[in-house]
Amino acid sequence: MLGTVINALAIIIGGIIGKLIGAVIPESMQKTILNGIGLIVVLLGIEMSLGTSNILIVLLSLVIGIVIGELLQIDCAFERVGKKLEEVVLRVFRGSGEIAKGFVTASLLFVIGPMAVMGALENGLLGSYNILAVKSSLDGVTSIIFAASLGIGVIFSAIPVFIYQGAISIFASWAERFLNDLVVLEMTALGGILIIAIGLNILNLAKIKVANMLPGLLVITIVTYFFL
Repeated sequence: MLGTVINALAIIIGGIIGKLIGAVIPESMQKTILNGIGLIVVLLGIEMSLGTSNILIVLLSLVIGIVIGELLQIDCAFERVGKKLEEVVLRVFRGSGEIAKGFVTASLLFVIGPMAVMGALENGLLGSYNILAVKSSLDGVTSIIFAASLGIGVIFSAIPVFIYQGAISIFASWAERFLNDLVVLEMTALGGILIIAIGLNILNLAKIKVANMLPGLLVITIVTYFFL
């Protein structure tokens, strides 16, 4: 849970900074900082993926996972859920347009995405929060940018982030007792590949549908647990 707490605090602090001085931070500086974080994301993914003991299992699980994800169109499902949540929240906060807009926009960006899932899983399974630490940096910088233009509502997006990622971490922590070290190792390796893809997207070097790769995590868990 510590990684999620750090993430939520980063959003709150970033939102406050953005509301106070965000408008005076040059756009070029904001972009360069995000690019720097993108490079760190790629480096983190490489470090995670190198831990595999069987690259063929990782490859097979990734390919099967992508096929499942594409058939289910998981990325589109994420978008549909996001739009539905946006409609609900805007309906609830009809009298507070600025707060609602900032809250919805930031919440969708920080919650609806594979990095939130991967980071929370890592935190629950391994007790590590490397992914969430990097995500906190990204979300903090983004909060500064958003709060400068969308207002104080961005700060409140820390609440759904805390609830969503915290719930995943708690579930992963419970499930960890049923998984052996090899399963966790190979899940981490495949997760590292997904993190590399996220980093490439942040750097605008690719447009990879990372959400459609998420089923690979379930596939590699099953394959490693029952066949290795």
